[in-house]
Amino acid sequence: MSNDNLLYRISIDPNICFGKPRIKGHRIPVSLILDLLAAGETMEAILEEYPGLEKEDILACIAYGAEMARDCFVEIPIGTHQEIKK
Repeated sequence: MSNDNLLYRISIDPNICFGKPRIKGHRIPVSLILDLLAAGETMEAILEEYPGLEKEDILACIAYGAEMARDCFVEIPIGTHQEIKK
């Protein structure tokens, strides 16, 4: 499924979730799903926690985040943190 098709699963309505991007048909903000993934949650765990979601909804959140990252930059301080060694 292409990113364009996935992005149809994202909706913005000023009257729902304070106008934040959310998964269409749900009151689940994209940011919540991205936060869960960033914290190490698996897709399977998210789908169990939110049974109304589909795998494509999670992929749509990731695609939306990727699109936002193309145009927006978050300032990250350089040299203030030690690099993580594996």
